[in-house]
Amino acid sequence: MIEYEAFAELSQSHDCEKRGQAAHLAALAYLHHNGPADEHAALYAALIAFLDDTSVKVRAALAYGLLHSAQSPRPVILALLQDAAVISRAVLQYSPILLDADLLPLAARGDQNVLVAICHRQSISPRLATAVLARGDRDVALRLLRRQDVPMDAQALNDLAKKWGGDAVFRGVLLARKDLPPAARLLLVHESAESLKACRLVKGALFKDRLDRTFRNGTDTALAAIGEAQSEIGRASYVGTLLHTNQINTRLLIHAVISGHALFFAACIGALADTNSAKVFTLLQNGSRAALDALFARCGLSVASRQLLLRLVSLARTADLADDDAARHYVITTLTEEMIAEFAGDIPQDIEEAFSYLSEQNIILARRAARGVMSAFARATQRPMDLSTLSSKERLHLPAA
Repeated sequence: MIEYEAFAELSQSHDCEKRGQAAHLAALAYLHHNGPADEHAALYAALIAFLDDTSVKVRAALAYGLLHSAQSPRPVILALLQDAAVISRAVLQYSPILLDADLLPLAARGDQNVLVAICHRQSISPRLATAVLARGDRDVALRLLRRQDVPMDAQALNDLAKKWGGDAVFRGVLLARKDLPPAARLLLVHESAESLKACRLVKGALFKDRLDRTFRNGTDTALAAIGEAQSEIGRASYVGTLLHTNQINTRLLIHAVISGHALFFAACIGALADTNSAKVFTLLQNGSRAALDALFARCGLSVASRQLLLRLVSLARTADLADDDAARHYVITTLTEEMIAEFAGDIPQDIEEAFSYLSEQNIILARRAARGVMSAFARATQRPMDLSTLSSKERLHLPAA
């Protein structure tokens, strides 16, 4: 407790430390005041008076007392916002009094320190975040993007993905955001693939054709996984973008089914056939062969492509393709054998690429399905390996390396 007379003496002291103490006391008294109105008015006048103090320490003490409270007088806070940098940045970072209208001009013209202070505010609106990102400062943008609690405008994130997609650090921060638009996420996946392919360590580990197949499979999986997530929440814009950019092809449709992304497959077929995806999904689950054939024909697929997809959907109905690599391997193996038998080994030209893709996937899935099988079998059996049919004189003849 302090008497007002003693407070007045502190306020008029030649010692800036004492005046700073008075300023801080006045701020606290104002914020917690519950007395008569004239007393509150006097405290408000004292706060205004301290704004003209020649000492930065005094004005800083005043700011320290007010900057965290939503009950602080707005004129005082705005005056402190225009004060020395050490004071204005603290007010800018912490004061809940400030509105977007106060902050947007500062975001548009302030230096990096101002932008960093804005990035540390407890609450940042999408509009303010967009204004900060528009300044193009990489470090500030990274600082802001790492805050998952700050909502971002979808277009701003798309623009950042296009601008900074080649930056590995920026790419990682963007991909970690849950609100990243699917188109931007797909763009960054492609950027990541190209960056990895250019890495000397990766290029030296695999020959070019296998490297290209590996990354193509990875990007197809990412594309389908993003599409599945968007289909689950009922967003059709992602598939619409793929359709308009001619990214929906037979290979992608096959991959969607094999990887268990049934909703994404239904959305793609629905977009191609201009049909509701929910109706397509029902047909895929229970529709007759004739109904499915008519649906695929409406998509503009050739007869051979329709026959391939009909077989694939029929086999997919009998297996769990979402998680089981062995089931995927079985489906592709069966599908490939049926196609070879039907066409007597002469695969139609319009599905040659799809057939080659199935063969690639079969090798990939065979490797996955085979992992750990022999070691598990060896642990479960006590029998020796039967080599009795091999004569001791027999030798393996290998070509020279």
